[in-house]
Amino acid sequence: MTNKINGSDTFSSLHSQVDLELLEALLEPDDATYPWNLADEESEAYFQELEQQFESQDLIDEDLTKRSQDFYNHLDTLWSGISFNESSNHNCQQSIVLNLQETLRATFYTSVPQALLNTIATKAAEIFSRHQLRGEQLVECVQAVMPNWGEEDLLVLARPFAYAMRSNESHNPASTISNLNNREWTTLSEIEQAKVSLAIAYYALTQLSKYQSQP
Repeated sequence: MTNKINGSDTFSSLHSQVDLELLEALLEPDDATYPWNLADEESEAYFQELEQQFESQDLIDEDLTKRSQDFYNHLDTLWSGISFNESSNHNCQQSIVLNLQETLRATFYTSVPQALLNTIATKAAEIFSRHQLRGEQLVECVQAVMPNWGEEDLLVLARPFAYAMRSNESHNPASTISNLNNREWTTLSEIEQAKVSLAIAYYALTQLSKYQSQP
């Protein structure tokens, strides 16, 4: 019985020893022992070092905050510049289209549907700066209003206009329309409508070239 009691006391003593060592390990910092005695001379040096670390960390945090704010401000500036450029380009393109539509209506309105003129003007302004042959651009403009026409057939009809554009010769599209004796659009054959549409597309692209050459 005495042995059991002695064994129990020994176990309790060992258990308490382990608890104390664990508590001491938890309370002890990685680099130094915490000075529980504040009156100790070494305590003042310890706390001064801690204060310096906190001050350094505050400076680092302040610097990071400032740098991050500058970075985001710079991003905002870049995005606003991009948005402004896109808006400016869009407004410029829209102005060109509107002016071209007005020019086409003033020139061909009496015999050609307004919707057709607007569509050709929009398509011409869209593709004008592409690296394409003028004949291909003429065909693309006409296919926007006459999608049933094949490219090869329209290229054949577009040859006179494409040649005039390549050689910088003047070609009056109004003559093509005047030869139709001012007939109504609905009375024209499909070939006649295609020729008139090509003449309008030629005129639209020529006007865009003039716009581009202006200072």
